Amino acid sequence: MRRGVAAVLLLSPALAAFGQESEAELSRIPIEEPSTPATSAPGPLRRVTYLESATEPSLLRSALLVPYPPPLPPAIEQRLLLDATLFWAPLHDLAFTLSGLVELRAADDIPFPTHENIRVDVREAFATWQPFPGAYLDAGRVNLKSGVAIGYNPTDFFKARAVVEPLSADPAVLREVRLGAVMVRAQYVWGRAALTAAFAPALAAPSPILPDAELPSFDPMLGRTNAVNRFLLKGTFDLVADISPEVLAFVQGRSLSLGANVAESIGKSVVLYLEWAGGRQASLTEEALSFGVLTGSLPVAVVTALEPNPALSFQQDASLGLSYATESKLTLWLEYHLHQAGFSRQDWQGWFQTGLSPSGSFLSGALWYIRAYALDQVEPMSRNSIFARADWVDAFVFRLELSGFANVDLSDGSTLAQVSASYALSDAWGLGALLSANVGNRRSDFGSLPQFLSGVLTARAYF
Repeated sequence: MRRGVAAVLLLSPALAAFGQESEAELSRIPIEEPSTPATSAPGPLRRVTYLESATEPSLLRSALLVPYPPPLPPAIEQRLLLDATLFWAPLHDLAFTLSGLVELRAADDIPFPTHENIRVDVREAFATWQPFPGAYLDAGRVNLKSGVAIGYNPTDFFKARAVVEPLSADPAVLREVRLGAVMVRAQYVWGRAALTAAFAPALAAPSPILPDAELPSFDPMLGRTNAVNRFLLKGTFDLVADISPEVLAFVQGRSLSLGANVAESIGKSVVLYLEWAGGRQASLTEEALSFGVLTGSLPVAVVTALEPNPALSFQQDASLGLSYATESKLTLWLEYHLHQAGFSRQDWQGWFQTGLSPSGSFLSGALWYIRAYALDQVEPMSRNSIFARADWVDAFVFRLELSGFANVDLSDGSTLAQVSASYALSDAWGLGALLSANVGNRRSDFGSLPQFLSGVLTARAYF
């Protein structure tokens, strides 16, 4: 792709995400872009497989202003994950990619032994074919990602409902570990431009939002990734020297959204970027309540009591940011996020007032459902926020990586903060630790969540 977008992607922390302990290990991960297998010589099976133990303790708030519907998040959870990514190119113009995990888990809210102790996810499973030079065709389950921003990607249209039970809240990690959608994707690359078209058909009815404890054991979860027909068309082209914007058109059901990405490097250390999307849609509250009724999660009487407004209007989403990289392998990001359909300060006041009203106990489930819906869609709850991130590779000593981010809600100043450290003992063994906190007063976005502190301790073995 062109230099402007590539500059941001090269500074992205996706390859330095939590739990990926060393550059040597990362170099073994197959490149995702379909152009790579199609232009490479046939070869043996390549794979990245690892076994990881993850212990997740949490500290819950003792009292919430708006009662949280059961079940509460677990106070401690133990997970054992077998993760594998396989890549095979048997022919010069044909390649196969498979990525998934098998998980054993135990928690204080999950009975043992039951089927809920076992989970199997197939994240990706697709074939890539190069019919002629410059053209690539993918078919199968594909994790299609778009966008140049780090903390929030308005043009990443296939992110909705794709994240399942993550170990980290880091947006860079969530982009990599989510479920792909079953689709057909075609790409054509020529000298000064590239064009991509993807179609993901509806294969199942929309599935309800479930607590982690109730996730299915063996299920492709097509009701999450393929519940409605979706079509994406995007192209990148050289506009002027060093600036190559990307434009997108996305159709979901009967709704159309447009988007754009542009980035520009300033010197060798700074990259400025903008990601924007817009389309006619309802507010976050209305979309959540409508989805709750559609999937049978919310009674019509409860939704009616909240007096939803079904009016559609043109809503915009944007990420405006910059990144700065130093020679010491430290990279910093700062972004402003706009999610126009999200909660304003007045919406937050109304949410708490409704929860504290005499009918609050009757409506609390629906109030928290709105927030669960935003999380499920991987969209911000609030309209305006600031995101800051730092990532330091080989910090202090070789193979030690430190990273952290803060997501600040500008309506009330509450913050989601996370710090992590990972150290590669060798090319085969690594240790990691993560700590996240929801900070703010009881009437704030992050300060009203049931989890105050949570952590993850991991040990990983590659083989």
